[in-house]
Amino acid sequence: MSYPRMARVHSENERDRSSLRADRHLTVRPFLMISMFVYGSSMVLKPVSADRVYRLFNIGATTLVSAAHEGDEDVMAAAWACALDLTPAKATVVVDKSHYTRGLIEKSGYFALGLPMVEAAPVVMKLGAVSKHDDAEKLAKSGAKLFKMDGFEMPLVEGCAAWVIFRVLPEPHNEAQYDLFIGEAVAAWADDRVFKDGRWCLEAAPESLRTLHYVSGGHFYALGQSVHVPGYD
Repeated sequence: MSYPRMARVHSENERDRSSLRADRHLTVRPFLMISMFVYGSSMVLKPVSADRVYRLFNIGATTLVSAAHEGDEDVMAAAWACALDLTPAKATVVVDKSHYTRGLIEKSGYFALGLPMVEAAPVVMKLGAVSKHDDAEKLAKSGAKLFKMDGFEMPLVEGCAAWVIFRVLPEPHNEAQYDLFIGEAVAAWADDRVFKDGRWCLEAAPESLRTLHYVSGGHFYALGQSVHVPGYD
């Protein structure tokens, strides 16, 4: 599976446009290295090429994007999802025009985001590697165990720490130009083994229940170590 499909699958034209946009805003000086000392240890700063800068920010939670319309349904993996607002809760997700799931989102006006855990990693890879455009039996072959909540038609995938269903807030320019969808949460559920009293408690959970953070090439990080700064409880 290629990495771009996991985070965002570009058509050739989209990829070219993205590179041009990046080149306009980034000046990368090759071979520039700056050595500096931080708290007694040497840290070498190396330049990052324009076509790899997105990977610096691509360490957020991996999501499973679900959508359905008139009995047709799909689930895809995506790494470019982000919280946007508190009340009512809103989030953004990037879904490329080439994805089958995008058409279902546009037709239905709804999508769901699931936060898969370590135990679901193989399913996540299969859902991210195959398009329903290419294989109509994608969901069945992925091994994903699907379920639905009353009142909603999109499938949700077992093995997630949480699921949120969003109503699309139409932003035609963002959707067309940047493949960016904004959603307002209408329902949400979480596994109380890892989310209790409105807080994550991953440090106390088995590793299999920790959330996934995709890097590339089938490689994930699992969130879970707690770092506490006293005085801010």
